[in-house]
Amino acid sequence: MSREDLLARLMVQAAQDGADVVTLRAIVEETSELAADRVLVRLGLGDAGAEDDLGELRELLSAWRDAKTSAWKAFIDWTIRAVLALLLIGIAVRLGVGELVS
Repeated sequence: MSREDLLARLMVQAAQDGADVVTLRAIVEETSELAADRVLVRLGLGDAGAEDDLGELRELLSAWRDAKTSAWKAFIDWTIRAVLALLLIGIAVRLGVGELVS
């Protein structure tokens, strides 16, 4: 029995017997699962390989985040080195090291 058929039977049962809490919960649960399946199909994730695709996308996203973090750390590291080098050059110029070398 498909989800659509089960949902239709539950709706008929609710209409005939009155909607008790158990029937209403079953209707809500089946409707939610049916809607989730439809959304997955519309997103192109309704096939058997979708789980593998999502796993690969998560790995790719994780690698991107790692690369982005590494790039920021390298940028900050090189920026600090450049500032320190400029500071040392400024100190050397201030002390007149250029005159001592010539």
